[in-house]
Amino acid sequence: MERYLEKALDLAMLYGMKVVAALVIVVLGRWAAQMVCGLMEKVLKKQKIDQTIISFVGNLAYFSILTFVVIAALSKLGLQTTSFIAVLGAAGLAVGLALQGSLANFAAGVLMIVFRPFKGGDYIDGGGVSGLVDEINVFTTILKTPDNKKVIVPNATMMGGNIVNYSAFPTRRVDLTIGVSYGDNLKKVKKVLAELAAADRRVLPQPLPFVAVAALADSSVDLVMRLWTRTEDYWNLYFDMLEAIKLKFDEEGISIPFPQQDVHLFNPQPEEKS
Repeated sequence: MERYLEKALDLAMLYGMKVVAALVIVVLGRWAAQMVCGLMEKVLKKQKIDQTIISFVGNLAYFSILTFVVIAALSKLGLQTTSFIAVLGAAGLAVGLALQGSLANFAAGVLMIVFRPFKGGDYIDGGGVSGLVDEINVFTTILKTPDNKKVIVPNATMMGGNIVNYSAFPTRRVDLTIGVSYGDNLKKVKKVLAELAAADRRVLPQPLPFVAVAALADSSVDLVMRLWTRTEDYWNLYFDMLEAIKLKFDEEGISIPFPQQDVHLFNPQPEEKS
């Protein structure tokens, strides 16, 4: 009986220490996972990343670290973890192949987090769609079009092509092309356009407004008018300036010609018969 008690005590001492060591690994590993995830969330919040992305990345990091902690604890208990890792790897490969498109969208979402080509509230052109960025999710980006449509674009599609961010800078340039008749006084036309630019408070003084002849077209003399304004005033200035130019031209007697062609008809004289 004493012999069995000694063996039991020896086994308890041997495996008890292993169990205690495994529990210590699990507790410390879980604490480390929470610390790492908390630090990641703080960093992402400072970067003003969408909360959905922050939660997803935090959970992914937490469970990834916890998986390695459990494997280390099982190894400390003396269990063979090689086969377990192989099964886990095979399962991961199978899931990865099944979710190939989703993983591509997730990877593109990570790139968005790192490089931040746009943020919520920006007006962009990407993935074949133009609109206001409403949400940036883990797998998709949601845009709201000017006519109030909701467009969901996969992140892989969004990052797979060119992205034009119209809200990236505080100022934008308004480019207008105005055609006038060849019979109009060109210096007067340029003076009128310059006065219109100077009268609008939305036009920034620097860089200076620019008015110049762009082309001598078939039916008109085309002038280019370039005005710098704040990004949020772009479209209002664009439409208002076009209207102001038309009304001012009417007051000043400056004509805006429409495309026309001069057709010359020849009536050849019939040959006289001898």
